[in-house]
Amino acid sequence: MKIASLLAAALAAGGCHAWTAPRTAFSTRPVSPRSTTAILSAAVEESAATYADPTRYLSDHPNNNVPPHIAALVGKGLHTKPDHPIGIIRAKIQEYFAGMPHEYTVYDAEDPIVTMTQCFDDLRIPPEHPGRSPSDTYYIDDETLLRTHTSAHQSEHLRSGADAFLCAGDVYRRDEIDSSHYPAFHQLEGVRLFPQEEMKGADGLAGEEWVNSDECKAIGDDLKTTLEGLMDHLFGETEKKWSEDYFPFTTPSYELEIKYEGEWLEVLGCGVVHEEVLSMADRSDRRGWAFGLGLERLAMILFEIPDIRLFWTDDERFHSQFKEGSITKFEPYSKYPPVYKDIAFWIPEGFVENDFFELARGIAGDIVERMEMIDEFTNPKKGKTSKCYRITYRSMDRSLTNEEVDALQDELREAAEGLGVEVR
Repeated sequence: MKIASLLAAALAAGGCHAWTAPRTAFSTRPVSPRSTTAILSAAVEESAATYADPTRYLSDHPNNNVPPHIAALVGKGLHTKPDHPIGIIRAKIQEYFAGMPHEYTVYDAEDPIVTMTQCFDDLRIPPEHPGRSPSDTYYIDDETLLRTHTSAHQSEHLRSGADAFLCAGDVYRRDEIDSSHYPAFHQLEGVRLFPQEEMKGADGLAGEEWVNSDECKAIGDDLKTTLEGLMDHLFGETEKKWSEDYFPFTTPSYELEIKYEGEWLEVLGCGVVHEEVLSMADRSDRRGWAFGLGLERLAMILFEIPDIRLFWTDDERFHSQFKEGSITKFEPYSKYPPVYKDIAFWIPEGFVENDFFELARGIAGDIVERMEMIDEFTNPKKGKTSKCYRITYRSMDRSLTNEEVDALQDELREAAEGLGVEVR
């Protein structure tokens, strides 16, 4: 199987999410060889238990759009499980940074509920950005939401005085439905600020003067060297290439690709932390870099896991294949037949696909393997547009019957009318 076919990693529009409230205690510790793969500390376990309460995320607030199937995913802490592929990749990344000359603090059990300020404003994500839309983001109320990226914690850690840290956690986004997209996934972010004495030559520089300075270039070079070393640590020595990118919270910004088994793969985004982000975090006297990556993306490549839903399964046939500290190829244990169903409807003005996809997830859960639009046309006489979607139903654990799939399809057809569509 081609590695590229294993994933089309979730990188949201505009780049802000791709990288992308009352608080309870979170885990914080320096990276060390002994701590990178340690079993959850008491603080992490306590936090996980708190976060696993679905009632924290469900309410009658008019802006709450968190469905029960999403609330049920929060608090599982896959990134902290030493024998889970997500936890294994997270531990290997922390292992790499434990060998660096600078000490990195690890934050891996933070509250998934964040404020709009944390998630968007502190990162220069503008009010009109599509990532703020309820069709993209799960809102608790009009001020708080389920974080859409681990970057939502960046400013608070900078504000607390942290100079070098890693932040890992589960993030949530409405998204399309296929083998490489899921509404809950995991990210890991890294930030390093440089000593003031190393940046003396850039004192007073801002904007283009700062970006074009030798000091900014030095930060960018250090960032690239660090991340190239990380890729070699994970994949073995491999060919790499850099390209310029855009993120609201870094400038300049870069994207890293690696050549793995003959395929060029995008693996992460990064850049020099934007001056305004540092200023809003009360760290305008410092300069530094940041990066972010998706743990599922790396795990799907390294373990050759073909379907992102598998990370969330309770099936022992999946979990028994993985061992702390080891990367082994996943051996498929079943491939039950798919059931295909089509649904067509006239769409209203302002129709958003993500709302339809979310509706299907809420009705059929992980039995929905894929949803793709197979036809679209506009009737010039009616001035209306019709879309037809093919839904692939497939369980990872058993064969589905036509009767149960027909019942789910009928329920979806009826519920879709609540989106203002006219089912054909």
